[in-house]
Amino acid sequence: MSTLDLGSEFVPVRIAVLTVSDSRDFSDDRSGRLLVERIVAADHIVADRKIIEDDRSHIAAQLKLWIDAENVDVIISTGGTGLTGRDVTVEAHRDVYEKEIDAFAAVFAVISMQKIGTSAVQSRATAGVARGTYLFALPGSPGACADAWDNILKMQLDYRHRPCNFVEIMPRLAETKRRK
Repeated sequence: MSTLDLGSEFVPVRIAVLTVSDSRDFSDDRSGRLLVERIVAADHIVADRKIIEDDRSHIAAQLKLWIDAENVDVIISTGGTGLTGRDVTVEAHRDVYEKEIDAFAAVFAVISMQKIGTSAVQSRATAGVARGTYLFALPGSPGACADAWDNILKMQLDYRHRPCNFVEIMPRLAETKRRK
Protein backbone atom coordinates (compact mmCIF):
# COMPACT_ATOMS: atom_id res chain seq x y z
CA MET A 1 0.00 0.00 0.00
CA SER A 2 1.16 3.54 -0.63
CA THR A 3 2.32 5.85 2.14
CA LEU A 4 3.67 9.35 2.59
CA ASP A 5 7.27 9.57 3.81
CA LEU A 6 7.11 12.63 6.03
CA GLY A 7 10.85 12.34 6.65
CA SER A 8 11.53 13.38 3.05
CA GLU A 9 11.42 16.98 1.90
CA PHE A 10 8.50 18.12 -0.26
CA VAL A 11 9.51 19.13 -3.80
CA PRO A 12 7.16 21.62 -5.49
CA VAL A 13 6.38 20.91 -9.13
CA ARG A 14 5.69 23.61 -11.77
CA ILE A 15 2.37 22.82 -13.45
CA ALA A 16 0.70 24.44 -16.47
CA VAL A 17 -3.08 24.09 -16.83
CA LEU A 18 -4.75 24.07 -20.25
CA THR A 19 -8.51 24.17 -20.67
CA VAL A 20 -9.66 23.02 -24.10
CA SER A 21 -13.01 24.60 -24.96
CA ASP A 22 -14.73 26.59 -27.68
CA SER A 23 -17.11 28.18 -25.18
CA ARG A 24 -15.31 28.74 -21.86
CA ASP A 25 -13.40 31.74 -20.58
CA PHE A 26 -11.67 32.25 -17.23
CA SER A 27 -14.91 33.40 -15.58
CA ASP A 28 -16.74 30.10 -16.17
CA ASP A 29 -13.87 27.59 -16.46
CA ARG A 30 -14.77 25.51 -13.40
CA SER A 31 -12.44 22.60 -14.24
CA GLY A 32 -9.39 24.77 -14.82
CA ARG A 33 -10.13 26.73 -11.65
CA LEU A 34 -10.53 23.50 -9.65
CA LEU A 35 -7.17 22.23 -10.87
CA VAL A 36 -5.44 25.53 -10.06
CA GLU A 37 -6.97 25.51 -6.56
CA ARG A 38 -5.83 21.94 -5.93
CA ILE A 39 -2.34 22.61 -7.30
CA VAL A 40 -1.91 25.61 -5.01
CA ALA A 41 -3.40 23.77 -1.99
CA ALA A 42 -0.84 20.99 -2.55
CA ASP A 43 1.98 23.61 -2.45
CA HIS A 44 2.90 23.20 -6.11
CA ILE A 45 3.41 26.12 -8.51
CA VAL A 46 0.97 27.13 -11.25
CA ALA A 47 3.45 27.91 -14.02
CA ASP A 48 0.82 29.07 -16.51
CA ARG A 49 -2.85 28.72 -17.38
CA LYS A 50 -4.52 29.08 -20.76
CA ILE A 51 -7.81 28.35 -22.50
CA ILE A 52 -7.60 27.23 -26.11
CA GLU A 53 -10.18 26.18 -28.69
CA ASP A 54 -10.83 22.57 -29.68
CA ASP A 55 -8.30 22.48 -32.50
CA ARG A 56 -5.76 19.67 -32.68
CA SER A 57 -2.91 21.69 -34.16
CA HIS A 58 -3.44 24.61 -31.74
CA ILE A 59 -3.54 22.26 -28.74
CA ALA A 60 -0.39 20.44 -29.86
CA ALA A 61 1.38 23.77 -30.49
CA GLN A 62 0.58 24.98 -26.95
CA LEU A 63 1.72 21.67 -25.46
CA LYS A 64 5.01 21.96 -27.37
CA LEU A 65 5.55 25.53 -26.13
CA TRP A 66 5.17 24.38 -22.55
CA ILE A 67 7.28 21.26 -23.10
CA ASP A 68 10.09 23.56 -24.24
CA ALA A 69 9.58 26.00 -21.36
CA GLU A 70 12.14 25.77 -18.57
CA ASN A 71 9.53 26.67 -15.96
CA VAL A 72 7.06 23.81 -16.71
CA ASP A 73 7.48 20.28 -15.34
CA VAL A 74 3.90 19.06 -15.81
CA ILE A 75 1.02 19.94 -18.12
CA ILE A 76 -2.56 19.12 -17.18
CA SER A 77 -5.24 19.70 -19.78
CA THR A 78 -8.97 19.46 -19.21
CA GLY A 79 -11.59 19.00 -21.90
CA GLY A 80 -11.76 17.40 -25.31
CA THR A 81 -11.25 13.79 -24.22
CA GLY A 82 -14.68 12.51 -25.20
CA LEU A 83 -16.00 10.86 -28.34
CA THR A 84 -17.51 13.72 -30.34
CA GLY A 85 -16.04 15.18 -33.50
CA ARG A 86 -14.64 18.22 -31.68
CA ASP A 87 -12.90 16.09 -29.03
CA VAL A 88 -9.30 16.15 -30.29
CA THR A 89 -7.27 16.72 -27.12
CA VAL A 90 -6.16 13.08 -26.89
CA GLU A 91 -4.93 13.13 -30.48
CA ALA A 92 -3.06 16.40 -29.87
CA HIS A 93 -1.42 14.93 -26.77
CA ARG A 94 -0.39 11.80 -28.65
CA ASP A 95 1.10 13.99 -31.38
CA VAL A 96 3.70 15.15 -28.86
CA TYR A 97 4.17 12.13 -26.56
CA GLU A 98 7.45 10.26 -26.65
CA LYS A 99 6.05 7.67 -24.25
CA GLU A 100 2.48 7.07 -23.18
CA ILE A 101 1.69 6.27 -19.54
CA ASP A 102 -0.88 3.57 -20.30
CA ALA A 103 -1.67 2.76 -16.68
CA PHE A 104 -2.91 6.31 -16.06
CA ALA A 105 -5.95 5.70 -18.26
CA ALA A 106 -6.57 2.33 -16.62
CA VAL A 107 -6.38 3.70 -13.08
CA PHE A 108 -8.53 6.69 -14.02
CA ALA A 109 -11.13 4.33 -15.51
CA VAL A 110 -11.26 2.29 -12.29
CA ILE A 111 -11.75 5.46 -10.22
CA SER A 112 -14.40 6.74 -12.65
CA MET A 113 -16.27 3.42 -12.59
CA GLN A 114 -16.70 3.79 -8.85
CA LYS A 115 -18.31 7.22 -9.36
CA ILE A 116 -20.20 7.05 -12.67
CA GLY A 117 -20.45 3.34 -13.45
CA THR A 118 -20.21 2.19 -17.03
CA SER A 119 -20.33 5.78 -18.31
CA ALA A 120 -16.58 5.73 -17.58
CA VAL A 121 -16.05 3.96 -20.91
CA GLN A 122 -16.72 7.26 -22.69
CA SER A 123 -13.59 8.91 -21.28
CA ARG A 124 -10.32 8.83 -23.15
CA ALA A 125 -8.17 10.33 -20.39
CA THR A 126 -4.52 9.83 -21.22
CA ALA A 127 -1.02 10.67 -20.03
CA GLY A 128 2.47 10.67 -21.43
CA VAL A 129 5.96 12.11 -21.34
CA ALA A 130 7.71 14.37 -23.84
CA ARG A 131 11.23 15.77 -23.49
CA GLY A 132 11.20 15.47 -19.71
CA THR A 133 7.70 16.90 -19.20
CA TYR A 134 4.68 14.98 -17.94
CA LEU A 135 1.39 15.53 -19.78
CA PHE A 136 -2.07 14.56 -18.51
CA ALA A 137 -5.31 14.94 -20.50
CA LEU A 138 -8.38 14.92 -18.26
CA PRO A 139 -12.07 15.14 -19.11
CA GLY A 140 -13.70 18.56 -18.95
CA SER A 141 -15.98 17.97 -15.98
CA PRO A 142 -14.96 19.33 -12.58
CA GLY A 143 -15.83 15.96 -11.02
CA ALA A 144 -13.46 14.10 -13.32
CA CYS A 145 -10.69 16.63 -12.67
CA ALA A 146 -11.20 16.29 -8.91
CA ASP A 147 -11.13 12.48 -9.21
CA ALA A 148 -7.90 12.52 -11.22
CA TRP A 149 -6.18 15.02 -8.92
CA ASP A 150 -7.38 13.64 -5.59
CA ASN A 151 -6.86 9.97 -6.42
CA ILE A 152 -3.83 9.92 -8.74
CA LEU A 153 -1.99 13.16 -9.41
CA LYS A 154 -1.85 14.55 -5.88
CA MET A 155 0.05 11.45 -4.78
CA GLN A 156 2.14 10.83 -7.88
CA LEU A 157 3.27 14.47 -7.99
CA ASP A 158 4.37 14.35 -4.33
CA TYR A 159 8.03 13.41 -3.97
CA ARG A 160 7.29 11.91 -0.55
CA HIS A 161 4.80 9.36 -1.90
CA ARG A 162 6.03 5.77 -1.55
CA PRO A 163 6.77 3.26 -2.90
CA CYS A 164 7.33 5.49 -5.97
CA ASN A 165 6.17 8.69 -7.65
CA PHE A 166 6.57 10.70 -10.84
CA VAL A 167 8.71 13.42 -9.24
CA GLU A 168 11.59 11.17 -8.18
CA ILE A 169 12.21 10.06 -11.77
CA MET A 170 11.89 13.53 -13.34
CA PRO A 171 15.68 14.01 -13.62
CA ARG A 172 15.86 10.81 -15.67
CA LEU A 173 13.00 11.53 -18.07
CA ALA A 174 15.22 13.34 -20.54
CA GLU A 175 18.18 10.92 -20.46
CA THR A 176 18.05 10.52 -24.22
CA LYS A 177 18.76 14.24 -24.64
CA ARG A 178 22.06 13.84 -22.79
CA ARG A 179 23.19 10.94 -25.00
CA LYS A 180 22.90 12.91 -28.25
